Amino acid sequence: MLYVMIKTSARQIDKHSKARFTQAERAALSDERMLESAIKLIVERGTEKTTLKEVGELAGYSRGLAGYRFGSKQGLFSFVVHAISEKWLKELEKVTEGKFGLDAICLATDAHYHFCLDAPVHVRAFYILWFESISPGSKTREIITAIHQRRQRDVIEWINLGVESNSIDTAVNVEAVAAQFCSALVGIVYQWLVNPDSMDEIKELHNGLKCTMETVLKPVSIAELID
Repeated sequence: MLYVMIKTSARQIDKHSKARFTQAERAALSDERMLESAIKLIVERGTEKTTLKEVGELAGYSRGLAGYRFGSKQGLFSFVVHAISEKWLKELEKVTEGKFGLDAICLATDAHYHFCLDAPVHVRAFYILWFESISPGSKTREIITAIHQRRQRDVIEWINLGVESNSIDTAVNVEAVAAQFCSALVGIVYQWLVNPDSMDEIKELHNGLKCTMETVLKPVSIAELID
């Protein structure tokens, strides 16, 4: 039933919009439809049973379009990881704009929880691909590694700016804390993947992570500033 509705809707949109959309706009629209279809299939069936043919069909297109667009399942999965990562990055940049130090870290933690809450299927698909990227021969490992490194660089920058502003102790091991924070977020999501009905627990884990960061990133005391 869902497949019929999606396909019918796609045909109706195509019928009335072909004359208005540019080629770039049509490509962006088809990418968005196939992204949503791929996410749905990955979460419901897993990566092994997700096929390019079904992604194209569920999106309302021909069987071969996804294969033509992505080349292979690994190409599709890389596209999915990149697309979801970009959505998260835009949200993160919005909530942390002009912030640094512990403030930025706490805002990022809250945003991560709300992203899980507001787009659970997207987050689940992303982390399914994330954890599977450690398999030997995974084609998505490179892009996942780049995303992980980007996350840690952002946290390192927030902490360094906090140190420079005297809101974080200079004795803090910046790289170690950044790695701990990023790893903790991944661990929280893993707990959620194992028990998807545990959103209350996941909220508490996010709050617990903020408390840990508040302890680790203690502010510089007035006495230290005077010295």
